[in-house]
Amino acid sequence: MFTGIIEEVGRLKNFDGGRIEISCEKILSDIKIGDSISTNGICLTVIDFGKDFFAADVMPETFRKTTLADKNFNLERALKLGDRFGGHIVSGHIDGVGKILSISAEGNALLIKISTENHLLKQIAAKGSVTLDGISLTVVDVNADNFSISMIPHTREVTNFKNKRIGSLVNIETDILAKYIERLINFKGKKEINIDFLAENGFI
Repeated sequence: MFTGIIEEVGRLKNFDGGRIEISCEKILSDIKIGDSISTNGICLTVIDFGKDFFAADVMPETFRKTTLADKNFNLERALKLGDRFGGHIVSGHIDGVGKILSISAEGNALLIKISTENHLLKQIAAKGSVTLDGISLTVVDVNADNFSISMIPHTREVTNFKNKRIGSLVNIETDILAKYIERLINFKGKKEINIDFLAENGFI
């Protein structure tokens, strides 16, 4: 489990199609075999490490659901009990890929618009949380085929988003709460949440 607060940006050291090695520094301070590392939002298991890198196996499902095209990776160690919870609940299980449609200045921030598949947009809500390449972000707005987020300068500078351009791909993890609510609605055969639905399921 992660929070979406990036600790450092690592660089691709080696990739042979099944094993990836990433150069890094900060997250190596207490690393051990079997640890989980969020790598551009993808939960990877450490299988080897050295003084300036860690290695992980990448399975076929990861290739199907994510993009590993970047050479710069947002890295975060798994959450420890007792740590401050600065972002939101992030599982490290990518739901799909989005494409940056536009990047525009808005005051001291950047407004970034991203297109993605409809089934993901249903789990994204304005003012809710979304994870992009492992970064916990707040949704500004949601439209028919895209959504937008606002990014402060600090986040851009300490993550791989300083290298993102129009057309760049990003890994998307939707809010885990939205997934469970959608699953519950579909399981019960309901098409909308109303007073009867809430009463039947013990919410009121």
